[in-house]
Amino acid sequence: MDVLTRERAKPTLPFAGVFQLVDFPLSNLANSGITDVWLSVQFQGAGLGEEVANGRPWDLDRNRGGLRLLMPQEGTGGTDEEGFAKGNADELYRFRDRVAADAPDVLVVLSADHVYRFDVMEAVATHRRTGAECTIVTTTIPVEEAADHATVESDGDGRVTGFAYKPESPRTGTVATEIFVYEPAVLVRVLEELHHELGADADEGDTGLGDYGEHLIPRLVDRGKVFEHAMTGYWKDLGQPHKYLAAHHDVLTDDLGVLGDPDWPILGHQLQRAAARVLDGGRVSDSLLSPGAVVGGTVIRSVLGPGVVVEPGALVRDSVVFQDSHVEEGARLDWSVVDRDCVVGAGAEVGSADADPDDSDAIVLVGRGSRIGRGVAVAGGARLEPGTTA
Repeated sequence: MDVLTRERAKPTLPFAGVFQLVDFPLSNLANSGITDVWLSVQFQGAGLGEEVANGRPWDLDRNRGGLRLLMPQEGTGGTDEEGFAKGNADELYRFRDRVAADAPDVLVVLSADHVYRFDVMEAVATHRRTGAECTIVTTTIPVEEAADHATVESDGDGRVTGFAYKPESPRTGTVATEIFVYEPAVLVRVLEELHHELGADADEGDTGLGDYGEHLIPRLVDRGKVFEHAMTGYWKDLGQPHKYLAAHHDVLTDDLGVLGDPDWPILGHQLQRAAARVLDGGRVSDSLLSPGAVVGGTVIRSVLGPGVVVEPGALVRDSVVFQDSHVEEGARLDWSVVDRDCVVGAGAEVGSADADPDDSDAIVLVGRGSRIGRGVAVAGGARLEPGTTA
């Protein structure tokens, strides 16, 4: 996500104005009845720790179990385990001793840059029924989009027979949602086997295991006890700018079974603000307005975060504006994502109305605390680093 994640961990990116990406895995786990949750914090970990508020929004702030933050460590005894992990399988290897000591019945591993609603215990049930060593939760997307993911093929019993990590020419649109259920003892043993094989050739500070799709899952598939559990309903990966905007467009007029279910709430740590206001002359169409937003101009197919101000005569179209940013009179935003605490000056023009929505390089990204001056034009696809004055 380029300049949007220079100064924040990706899981703290906002979604639909009032949520953060990390709210989705934590809410799905809590709603599934899972109360022993470990959150791995790496880049900008302190900010992520603050945003999850010790697990309080999900009733995970408890004396036994609850939310536990896993920090990068120094002084672990092995030079290939120092500092930041080099991928999620590498990360699991670094935590293997804690997994072994805790000895859970099953270990569920999720990523935090996806939007979905899912009862994790359904996958756990499949895992137990099949006697799996690993269960991969899958969904189906257009085949042409599958090259950005891990593709999964299975037989009539659900046993995974083919796995390809970000293939150039996908053979299927069935992809891993990055939700995995592992048999803990097998996972630890396989991680240690892979490290024994790969570690000697890895760089210092690197176990050699990389991401889950490089060595870990292929090795488990070769063992013959990996099964698939198909997820139904909406799922979207928000890891690239055009996908991030596309997911916002998806929820502008419909909760898609994800955001508005009172029996399965998406919870988070959000400060309370006054209700949004639309002033006389303001116009809002197919958009989401967060608390504290004030609209005097025109907002079309867009999302305004908490406290965003759109002055009279300004136009925000097909864009997402993060909290407390200000779009001044006569300014225009098209196909842009504007970070928090930014100012788009009067008469400025940002982005292109003709941008290709399927091309990340056509989306404008404006970093936190930037100032776009009066009448300045910012071309489609521009990247403004945090704190830029243009």
